[in-house]
Amino acid sequence: MAFIDWTRKRAFVEPAEGGGVAKWTSYGIAGLSYSLTRAMREVLLGADPPVSLTRRAQVKLAEWREEEAPDTVHPGGTLITRAGDGVHWWTWAGYRANATLTATLPSIADPIQRPTDFSVRLREDFTPALWREARDKAGKGEILALPEVDRRAVSGLKFSAVLPERLAMATVAARLADIEGARASLTEPIRLQLASPS
Repeated sequence: MAFIDWTRKRAFVEPAEGGGVAKWTSYGIAGLSYSLTRAMREVLLGADPPVSLTRRAQVKLAEWREEEAPDTVHPGGTLITRAGDGVHWWTWAGYRANATLTATLPSIADPIQRPTDFSVRLREDFTPALWREARDKAGKGEILALPEVDRRAVSGLKFSAVLPERLAMATVAARLADIEGARASLTEPIRLQLASPS
């Protein structure tokens, strides 16, 4: 529970029963940036954030590093993992770069799943050979595609009523893309962890 005294510029809070829930993500339409997700990745890999952490935050961070980090981050580059039928490419590149990568690699990206801030979902039948072929088609980062745009997104574009639809769609797609983040992810080393645990 919280109360804000706006005149005195003070906020009063009470602890929640059972503790709180620590969250890193915010769900804006553009998602998290490349630099922010990369900083999060570095913290999971062991870097200490330049802030004071509560005891609870220290414990939770240690849990994430021990339990989740081995399946999502690797110090030598990005990571492709298989968990059951799901294959994820853990880019830690941010939503815009991952949307760009999804559009650039249609032969291996899962066409039904949307990218997240941290990963791109790949096809269930993903293989290292399919990876090499898709990466080569993208010119190893030189040939990148703009993300797919829903036609409804154009309605929020200023002057959309006087723009040809093709130009309006291209404008929105260009604003949604992160070319540099996508190129950096596509050209860095990749570690494959595709064997299903026994």
